Amino acid sequence: GHMAQETWERIRSNPKFQQFVSKRNKYSIVMSILMIIAYYGDILLIAFNKPFLATKMGPGMVTSIGIPMGVGVIVFTIVLTWIYVRRANTEFDAEAETIIKEAVK
Repeated sequence: GHMAQETWERIRSNPKFQQFVSKRNKYSIVMSILMIIAYYGDILLIAFNKPFLATKMGPGMVTSIGIPMGVGVIVFTIVLTWIYVRRANTEFDAEAETIIKEAVK
């Protein structure tokens, strides 16, 4: 009820909270852009550069460039997600905790 409302108001008006939200949003946006670039970069390469992707990795090698690149995008996505989750859990949680503690005081 009223108590929670007041606490929320205090959290919301805390400049640290505002900074936290904008930092988190910026971080999410940057991550999303990187993901989009990786994903669409791969699709665009496949669409426009078939000969390059079909190039064999070396003489006598069966794997074409497209396969490791596709796997690369998936690995890149997993790594990015992992970094994001780890950073969100450590840094963001600590900041959120500080903000909440200050509001509850």
